[in-house]
Amino acid sequence: MSPVDTPQTGPATSLTGRIGTAVGRFTMYRLILVVLAVLAAYSLLLNVLGWLTFGIPEMLAHLALCLGLTYAANRALAALFRVNPHTESSLITGLLLYFLFWPSLQPRDLAGVALACVLASASKYALAWRGRHIFNPAAAGAFATGLTGLNIATWWAATPAMLWVLVPGVLLVLHRTRKMLMASVFTGVATAIITLELLRSGMTAGMGVWQALAQRPVLFFVGFMLTEPLTLPPRRHQQLALAAVVGVLFAVPWNLGIVANSPEAALLAGNLLAFLAGQRGAVKLRFAGTRPLTPTTAEFSFEPARPVRFLPGQYMELDLPQARPDGKGRRRVFSLTGSPGERLVKFGVRTAGPLSAAKESLLALQPGDEVTATAVGGDFILPRDPRRPVLLIAAGIGITPFVSHLSSGALRERDAVLLLLARSADEVAYAEELRTSGMRVLVRLADGSDPPSGLASASASAARTGAHGRLDGKALAELVPDIDRREVYVSGSPASVASLRRAARRAGARRVRTDSFSGY
Repeated sequence: MSPVDTPQTGPATSLTGRIGTAVGRFTMYRLILVVLAVLAAYSLLLNVLGWLTFGIPEMLAHLALCLGLTYAANRALAALFRVNPHTESSLITGLLLYFLFWPSLQPRDLAGVALACVLASASKYALAWRGRHIFNPAAAGAFATGLTGLNIATWWAATPAMLWVLVPGVLLVLHRTRKMLMASVFTGVATAIITLELLRSGMTAGMGVWQALAQRPVLFFVGFMLTEPLTLPPRRHQQLALAAVVGVLFAVPWNLGIVANSPEAALLAGNLLAFLAGQRGAVKLRFAGTRPLTPTTAEFSFEPARPVRFLPGQYMELDLPQARPDGKGRRRVFSLTGSPGERLVKFGVRTAGPLSAAKESLLALQPGDEVTATAVGGDFILPRDPRRPVLLIAAGIGITPFVSHLSSGALRERDAVLLLLARSADEVAYAEELRTSGMRVLVRLADGSDPPSGLASASASAARTGAHGRLDGKALAELVPDIDRREVYVSGSPASVASLRRAARRAGARRVRTDSFSGY
């Protein structure tokens, strides 16, 4: 599934839908960079107002050192390894280190911070496997520097005065990365352990929770470091288990010789576990060609340098180094449309404008050109039990994860209904695959026309129910009367998914899985 706009089923009336649409205009890296920059500016303001007492010269020098050195080191290392530097990533690392180390003008402290910046940048290349870094760079730099004794991470962002901006910033990032549940598990585990320890020392439960959240780096840690997608395992249950394990390592006191418990040590241990659980390393993809699907969509095919492990319904993140710099970054997430057993890796992409630099780069690829797949993940997969009936609802090019289910044969023996929403008949992607699937297919077109021949197995009147208006719960229940016994899957833009999810709930659906993406 390409992260592009799809036909909406109605106005985005929910707060979640509006936030998702607005935040989705930023790439994950750009949003985190903006939030951290705002936090850095806010910390300077707090120092001026007297809420922080580092001193403006110390803070400015510390900020300049962290940003300047991580940027310069990243550029130098990228040139050495002959790869294109990722500027936003280096600036994010610099801002994280700004909040990890105490601002100071003491030569020894400055040397420690400088070492952390260089080591953090170097870890992206030295501590990597097949082009993918294993450890969070800021945590790796801070941990290694602590071992030298030059400086030690204090995580001073865990200050009550910072909460006014830290909390909404973290929530915004977690909403964008869809890691709210994972963050909740970690926060719950870590806070509970810390509170229990404080209760033993005579502190009240309320004060214990306050200290855990306001004076320990729980929120900063989970918002900007633990949930970094490149260092997470691919499946949700793996991510939740990881959050619980790291929560214990984060909060329980432990000591292994020269290494004692610290946020950075807990995170590095979690990173290693995640690496062992997922697709180990980036994969080079050689562009094989493209085929048109509709006037505004196309399928892109790539030959991987080695087999790619994925499940039908999962996505892959592509790094498009040919893209010119713009405000949206060069990495994009696409749902895989092929079968895990196929030789080629395929993606269905919307090609209509306006186009970002990354999308222009994708469209300009010539056979033989290479891009890098940096991550595989997602939980938009079918129930293991083939006897469980499903309803698949796709808005526009949101059909792509369902095509992967078709290609793999996962829907062959399952009671499945697919409802596809598109603007017009010529905008129905993968029409031939749907026509020959043997599955019950319903097509709802925004222009009120008839669906392509052979796609709708329901009567013409039923297939057009609600075609001129919003697809509400009543219309959906008429289309799929047995929706209450089906597990529902919804794919499309945030606005489409929010509206369709509400409609499915009102139609009687008991469980709805969603896979939303934003246009950029």
